[in-house]
Amino acid sequence: MVYSANNDRYGSMKYNRVGRSGLKLPAISLGLWHNFGGVDTYENGRAMLTRAFDLGITHFDLANNYGPPAGSAEEMFGRMMLTDFKPYRDEMIISSKAGYYMWPGPYGEWGSRKYLIASLEQSLKRMNLEYVDIFYSHRPDPETPLEETMGALDHMVRSGKALYVGISSYSAEQSAEAIKIMKQLGTPLVIHQPSYHMFDRWIENGLQDVLEENGVGSIAFCPLAQGLLTNKYLTGSIPTDSRAASKTGALQESSVTAQRVAQLNKLNAIAAERGQSLAQMALAWVLRGGRVTSALIGASRVSQIEDNVAALNNLSFTSEELASIEDIIRG
Repeated sequence: MVYSANNDRYGSMKYNRVGRSGLKLPAISLGLWHNFGGVDTYENGRAMLTRAFDLGITHFDLANNYGPPAGSAEEMFGRMMLTDFKPYRDEMIISSKAGYYMWPGPYGEWGSRKYLIASLEQSLKRMNLEYVDIFYSHRPDPETPLEETMGALDHMVRSGKALYVGISSYSAEQSAEAIKIMKQLGTPLVIHQPSYHMFDRWIENGLQDVLEENGVGSIAFCPLAQGLLTNKYLTGSIPTDSRAASKTGALQESSVTAQRVAQLNKLNAIAAERGQSLAQMALAWVLRGGRVTSALIGASRVSQIEDNVAALNNLSFTSEELASIEDIIRG
């Protein structure tokens, strides 16, 4: 059946400006890190993508190595672009990245101009696109001069292959220097993609200040701690279909400790009082105060996307709620 988008798709989604740029992102974005690769069922991925768009999620985040196998998530999305999504291209923000291992030899990872530009060309072919809306340096390269990496991003924008550029997982100091270099080149760095959730708060120690001072937005990946901040682990057991059981992600069984489970249950109690699931409250917490532009979720089924988007129904916290959450997290 030919896909036709929901006419009311923009009615309830919240859109936030990315720093001081002209770009806006939905408060909830969808990442294709897992469950959209060649080993996964295409129709399930298609159902998730179309439902996400019907709910107002206009931003889809990819990377050259997403799959598995590497590149297959972009190929899956490229198939969608040729069929279901082709009429809606100009309503979408599509991003990709390069930085991690992609092919053998000295030019297949990190941050050289050679690797980044070749990666973008490959990604465009896989996704059947003429340009991406955002392209990221996926991680800092300890050996390549930052001027070279940023120069490659500048080239992408000037060549029309990317409309905006950003960085991911750069420290506060590295981000400040990258922003400075891009300003000198005349192509602003508009967004940073860091990991951020209730149990991983490293961006609060300087990075958020750097971004705000320079008018750079942020999109938080793993806002649910790879599923830890959901109702899956409240009993302390490891569900067979969970990320911890699969051993393919950063979440390991060893992370589900008795102390962590106790914290999750206390947080879940606060969420229930707010009329939310634990996942919904965790997303609202990431978005609190407007310091994060968008929360980048993952999903394995449509119902998870629907549940996560419903977090937008209650984004406000009382000072008492925030204090209680802080006590639980710090405890």
